[in-house]
Formats: sequence, C-alpha cells, structure tokens
Amino acid sequence: MKTLLRTVICASLLLSTASMAAMMSQSTTMVGGAEMYPSKNIVENALNSKDHTTLVAAVKAAGLVDTLQGKGPFTVFAPTNAAFAKLPAGTVDNLVKPENKATLTSILTYHVVAGKYEMKDLEKLLKKGNGTAELKTVNGQPLWIMNNGPHNIQLKDGKGNVANISTYDVQQKNGVIDVIDTVLMPK
Repeated sequence: MKTLLRTVICASLLLSTASMAAMMSQSTTMVGGAEMYPSKNIVENALNSKDHTTLVAAVKAAGLVDTLQGKGPFTVFAPTNAAFAKLPAGTVDNLVKPENKATLTSILTYHVVAGKYEMKDLEKLLKKGNGTAELKTVNGQPLWIMNNGPHNIQLKDGKGNVANISTYDVQQKNGVIDVIDTVLMPK
C-alpha cells in the first residue's frame, strides 16, 4: 500500500511539474507594463507598450506599419521612450515631420534586421567572431554586436554609439524584439 501511495504522489508531483512547465512556456513577456503576445505581430505588441509610444509614433510617421506587420521574420531592436529622450532636444519632433520621412525611415530601418535572431543566435555569432559580429540592417548599413560579459550583448551603430539590450527575445508572430536603451544611428 505504501508503494502504491508513493507512486501516486510521485506521479502527481511529476504531473504538477509538467503542468507548471507547460504554463511557463506559454507565458508572455512584459514590456512597458503590457504583456507581449507571441501570437501578435511586432506592431500589435508595440502599440501596448507604454515604453514605446515614441517608437510607435515614429513608425507611423515613416509609413512602416504595414512592413512591420508583414510576414517577416524580423529582429527589431526597439528603443524606449527614454532612449529617444536622450537625443538632442527637438530631434524627434523634427524627424516626424513629413519632409523628413526619408531620414526617419532610414533611422528606423537601421533598427531592423531581416531574420529572427534570438539571444542564443547572437551569442553564436559573437563566439564565431571572437566577441564581435556584424549584422546587416534592413536599411542596408551594418550594425555591430559586441559581448559585454556573459549574456550581455551591446549594439554599436555607424556613428559609434553603443546601446544596451535590456530585454531579450520578446517573441512575436513575425519575429523577435529586443528592447534597447539608445537610438541607433546609421552613418
């Protein structure tokens, strides 16, 4: 009887562990106070993030909504509102003007890489490149990734600015988002 009871208890614990693991694998990542759902696309999720209202406004002004809702996959390095606030005063207001659409589009597409690069993929590239690797952005210009310690990757743009990734691997229906603390600038 004790053996049967132990078997039942062990089976219950294993089932509970398996149920917990299944629930955890289906959980969502929080960004900007909102859940990011893997079943939604990049734009649908970004619209809900309180930390990315400036990015969303810029994407709309540049006419990139349809592109970022496309099939992809895309890797988007998404600057927060605080990242945009680090730019010189008036920069964002100037960039979203219709006459500056080409410049804004160039900057925003510099934050996008074709393909889905999760942290593990970036780490493989870094290992192969002895700590650095080059990614080609949708803008056509290179962006560099660099090791900054274990599981800590930084981005370096064409002007030498460095961005830190604060949140990795936010899964999207059409790719992945990494949240960054600095707006990347092409050369």
